[in-house]
This record gives sequence, structure tokens and C-alpha cells, in this order.
Amino acid sequence: MQTGFPSASQTQLKKWARLADGKMRQEEGLFLAEGVKVVEELLASDWQIKALLIMPEKTKYWEKLALPDTGDIPVYQLTRSQWEKIGQDREPEGIMAVVAMKPVPDFSSWLAKSAGNVLILHEINNPLNLGALVRSAQWFGFKSIVLSTNSTDYTNPKAVRASMGSIFHLTMIPDIDLNAALPEIKKSFFLIGSDVREGKLPHPVQKKAALLLGSESHGLPESILKMADEKWSIPGSGRIDSLSLPQAAAIMMYECTKK
Repeated sequence: MQTGFPSASQTQLKKWARLADGKMRQEEGLFLAEGVKVVEELLASDWQIKALLIMPEKTKYWEKLALPDTGDIPVYQLTRSQWEKIGQDREPEGIMAVVAMKPVPDFSSWLAKSAGNVLILHEINNPLNLGALVRSAQWFGFKSIVLSTNSTDYTNPKAVRASMGSIFHLTMIPDIDLNAALPEIKKSFFLIGSDVREGKLPHPVQKKAALLLGSESHGLPESILKMADEKWSIPGSGRIDSLSLPQAAAIMMYECTKK
């Protein structure tokens, strides 16, 4: 099936395939965003699109998207075999964008003018969890996400896909030393640390909230947790050890929206 769009070259395909590697994403300043909803949210944001990639046989999935018609963004068609070399979905929806990374915001400048609640993540290494957290953060009106050093790259294709495009509507502050940053954050936010073992029930807070979460496997180290203004813990009566990180985060973020 032909669409009138040019086919991608082998050179382009090799370049895009390399974007699966985090180091190459940083070197190229590019990453991939796959799926109808993801691209729809991207088109509604101020992120720069370098190219759109489509699979003609999947037109029914993406044909209702308001694709740019100015010619400023090139569109290339790929065969299924070409798509499988760069895509993440087992059964793709046939649309993907090559996206330019935004410059990393200066931490001090961001903090000085930050508005709304913020989610702070310590060493989240699972990109699917990160994407789910980003999606929930947007749903509950959080404006920014601070990622500690040794966290997964938020431009990881799996994280972008799991966020369902929410990543394009939040300010992402990556690679932050939380030991140095948290005392500064506490000057403007009420810092809440999540603890599986003990803490207060999640509840409304009067100040802007900074919700601090650790990895699903290890939680927050004591050196970080002790900096919190308050610890929260979610009680349960089941036989499992804990909720999943995205589940617990959603409950706590919901409480942060209450006044």
C-alpha cells in the first residue's frame, strides 16, 4: 500500500535503530515516540518533531490524527520489517515520531519559579514504572518530575510509550543529586517520603507537595527518607508485601490534590 510519502533510507533506519541505546539518544539529542495516543499528545505539545514515521497498512489507526501539513516535518513510510527494527509494540499502530530532546532545565531556575506539586523519584530503574508514574502525575495535576542520579532515562522508548504521551506535558528534571537538592526543595514544598513500613496515612496537605518515592525493589534509603517533613504509608490487609509502585504513587498523588 502506498501513501505518497517517501520511503526511509537505510542510513536513516540505522540511525533511528541506534536510538534504543541511551548513550546514542544523548549523543544525537533524539528519541522515539511510538503509538497513536503518544504522537497525538506530542503534536499537542511544544516539543520539536524531527520526523514522523508511518506504516501504510496501519492507516486506520492513525488517519484521524491532525498531522502537520506545512511540510516542515518530513513523513516517511516504513515496511513492517523495517518497523520491527525500531519499534517497541508487538502489534504496532503504525505511527512513530523522531523527537528532539529539550535542554535540561537549570535546577535553581526551575525551583525559583516552580508551580504546583512535584514528584521526586529516587533511582527508578524500570522504564515501564517510570512511564506509568509520569502518566499518573499528569492526571493528578503535578507539574514537574525530578529524577535522581542513577535513574532510568525518561526518553527510554518503553518509558515514553508507557506514559501515553504525558511526558510531553510535564517538566522533567533529570540526574539530580537528591542529597544536595532536597534541602532546597523543602524551602518551597512540603516534602513527603513514602515508606512501606511506617508513616502517617496519606492526607491532604496545605502547602505545595513534593512527593518522594523510591524504587519498587528497594524503596527510599534512610539517608533520604529522614529529610522528609512527613512519612506516608498505605495500610493493607492482603497477604502481599506491598502495592506496586505505580499503584501506591497514584493513591498518594490523589491525596496531594485535596485541600
